Amino acid sequence: MADLDFFRMTDICKDYLMGEEVAHILKHVSLTVDEGEYLSVLGPSGSGKSTLMNIIGCLDVPTSGTYVLHGKAVEDLTPAEQAELRSLEIGFIFQNSQLLPRLTALKNVELPLIYAGVRPKERHERASAMLDRVGLSDRMHHLPNQLSGGQQQRVAIARALVGNPSLLLADEPTGALDQKTGKQIMELFQAINDEGKTILMITHDMHIAEHAHRIVHIIDGELSEGGSTEDA
Repeated sequence: MADLDFFRMTDICKDYLMGEEVAHILKHVSLTVDEGEYLSVLGPSGSGKSTLMNIIGCLDVPTSGTYVLHGKAVEDLTPAEQAELRSLEIGFIFQNSQLLPRLTALKNVELPLIYAGVRPKERHERASAMLDRVGLSDRMHHLPNQLSGGQQQRVAIARALVGNPSLLLADEPTGALDQKTGKQIMELFQAINDEGKTILMITHDMHIAEHAHRIVHIIDGELSEGGSTEDA
């Protein structure tokens, strides 16, 4: 049974004023995600998936509708409260790893813990353990330009996970990688999900979406269920 206090979007609409016209980007989107689920949101460019990601990631609020994450209605929170919820509950992974070029892998992974006020010794231990978890214990003192694209993305995954968020939000996580490296990242996602982490992945690529256990489709701002990939 779904935990309705974990992740629930109900009748979400998002409108933007463009000149004198109103653009309806998201149209009555409803989505429930169970804790521990691995879900893909699949849609082409211009479908509204980036807007949906921004709302899920507490980077934007809907024009109407409700979004509840871990018992909190996001649209009722102040910007500071949204930032705190985002910091505590959501780990972000983007198409480009977005590592800071002058920091080592270890220091990049430590960043969220610095913002969270974790003491140096503990954040060093937690970041080191997370880099070991993604297979980079021998690369933790390397700068991003000394790492391959796949290794950089693994650092980004470690950074997203180090704060132990309840939700891992991945936006086109293999888009900048070759097919072989992308497959390795998907295998890592599966291992992370097997450990109980909730993953919501946004992509335009059906082959990537099929790695998740459930797919929902977004087209012209409307969401529809795509079924379970485990039944395919």
